[in-house]
Amino acid sequence: MKIELLLTAIEIAATIAFALSGLIEATRKRMDVIGVFSVTFVSAFGGGTLRDVLLDRRPLFWVQHQEYVWLVLGMTLITPVLLRARRLQLTDTLMEAADACGLGLFAISGASVALAAGMPGIVAVLMGAITAVFGGVLRDVLCNEIPKVFHDHRPYTLCAFIGCGLFLGLHALDVAPQLSTLTSICTITGLRLLAVGRGWRIPAWPPEKGL
Repeated sequence: MKIELLLTAIEIAATIAFALSGLIEATRKRMDVIGVFSVTFVSAFGGGTLRDVLLDRRPLFWVQHQEYVWLVLGMTLITPVLLRARRLQLTDTLMEAADACGLGLFAISGASVALAAGMPGIVAVLMGAITAVFGGVLRDVLCNEIPKVFHDHRPYTLCAFIGCGLFLGLHALDVAPQLSTLTSICTITGLRLLAVGRGWRIPAWPPEKGL
């Protein structure tokens, strides 16, 4: 598989994953169809848009690929109906799984775009984390929640940093792009799911008294 095709597939999968996380959260908040679409849209495109703005890429990725917008619109209209017809519950587990997948996919997508633009390694890592996190921040803000990345002590952004660092390390070692990309995505998603499942926590700062 050519790396360009792989990156496009990753971007599509990331868009679907974060769109699903936004759709689930907006539906649980019992928003109307405009609210659901708005939350779904910013969840799917917020991180990539900020990445493109910071890297001065034009047109924005969802403007260049307008089919992504139609995909999100279709998900907004069809998915809630299918879930209700099949009597599926919008559980926290489903929300966390979609969020973790989006985190891994968008982080490596962002880091790959930054490297392709000739950015240094530290910038590529930061772009990966920004791309992965910002859509979720906008989602939580629109849903009147404190963004989980700021108050959930379970590792979130840290997982993106670790995975992007691994991606750059494998890239420096001339590992096949397909292998380094998929390994890094799985590392980020796996770490986040483990953090949620096992209750791993990052200490509060400053440390609480008595610790």
